[in-house]
Amino acid sequence: MSEDSLLVVVLAAGMGTRMKSARPKVMHEIGSKPMLGHVIDLGRSLDAEGCAVVVGPDMAAVASIANAHFEGAQIFEQTERLGTAHAVLAARPSFEGRSGYVFVLYGDTPLLTKAALDGLYQQLKDGADVGVLGFEADDPTGYGRLLLDENGDLAAIREQKDASEAELAVKLCNSGVMGFRAISMTELLLEVGNDNANGEYYLTDVVELARARGLKTVASLCNEADVLGVNDRVQLSEAEAIFQARAREKAQRNGATLIAPETVFFSADTEIDEDVIVEPHVVFGPKVKVGRDVHIKSFCHFEGAELAPGADVGPYARLRPGAKIGEKAKVGNFVEIKNADVQQGAKVNHLTYVGDALIGPSANIGAGTITCNYDGFFKHKTVIGANAFIGSNSSLIAPVTIGEGAFVGSGSVVSENVNADDLVITRAERKVYENWAARFRKSQMRRKAALSGD
Repeated sequence: MSEDSLLVVVLAAGMGTRMKSARPKVMHEIGSKPMLGHVIDLGRSLDAEGCAVVVGPDMAAVASIANAHFEGAQIFEQTERLGTAHAVLAARPSFEGRSGYVFVLYGDTPLLTKAALDGLYQQLKDGADVGVLGFEADDPTGYGRLLLDENGDLAAIREQKDASEAELAVKLCNSGVMGFRAISMTELLLEVGNDNANGEYYLTDVVELARARGLKTVASLCNEADVLGVNDRVQLSEAEAIFQARAREKAQRNGATLIAPETVFFSADTEIDEDVIVEPHVVFGPKVKVGRDVHIKSFCHFEGAELAPGADVGPYARLRPGAKIGEKAKVGNFVEIKNADVQQGAKVNHLTYVGDALIGPSANIGAGTITCNYDGFFKHKTVIGANAFIGSNSSLIAPVTIGEGAFVGSGSVVSENVNADDLVITRAERKVYENWAARFRKSQMRRKAALSGD
């Protein structure tokens, strides 16, 4: 462990009763990622060497998220919810006797950024012992206030319930995010009492305790949106809106064209390259990668998909997990693709389902084609060779292979392999019954009249 090592302690024990949900609050998602995942990933972006997550009783699912985002994360249980200082002390084994620095973050502040923490981190490295991230609020109601001394150092943090009239007029507010030199952290936390309006052990009291010891305490400023806490579904939607606005701006500044940005929705892990054009009303679910020069038309939905450079997709296309669209391949309107590799230059343009399949280069899949991949118990694969032509309204019953350059006649049901360059047609024999429709209508009219008594 180096002298400059960083530990991130994330408080995630709250159930969030105002969310009206059976799931713990920090499991709710922003940009298709749990809020806790956003916060832990922030720690990783700061090159944190350790991560400790404080959970409540029976929160194994929260612990699983923590370990998914930070290998080797330490999990600590806060059995009683007696305040923020009490919560941090639950993770005492992770920081006691440690050198370097500790950040205390919150699992319900998913919009916090590395840029917002950089200033505070630097102040700790420059000699501060305790630091607090704060923001200027037009309406500070409900927030704790950061009180500065004549030198501009942080003198105290006052919760609203305990603040005087003069202190309530202060607009510099506490985000809750704090940074420490690890060496003095445990002793300070153990001194925190609960003589306040709520009878809780406030982490904020550490500031005055530190000053009483002659330690340096500071405040660092960030934007209010960076530290938006999520306590209910309304705030969840507000955080989502801010996340999406940031993601849209990032995509555009990195070289993508969003024709109607406000209608495009990203996930936290969306990767989108330069010279991509995204038309209105497109949703990028988790694990989507989009290469250069891809054109995405309106009303598409992607999840777990990869689009190679020059691909053309939509409108109204759905790409599900495992969909790989090759270079300059085309996927058109009302096409659904799942766990399938559509290779370079292939075309799947209309009203088609392709699942568990490989479509070779420059193959053409006609309108209404279905790969019948599921037998009720197992999934099976369809392989379509390069330059093959599948006629409209065909059903390919997997497992089946259509050879390179083969033709499948429109309306065919193919359940056996087709050799390269062969033509297969499986339509029923044509039969014509002359004047049948007229006779049928006449007989039915007589029957209808007899039933009505006319």
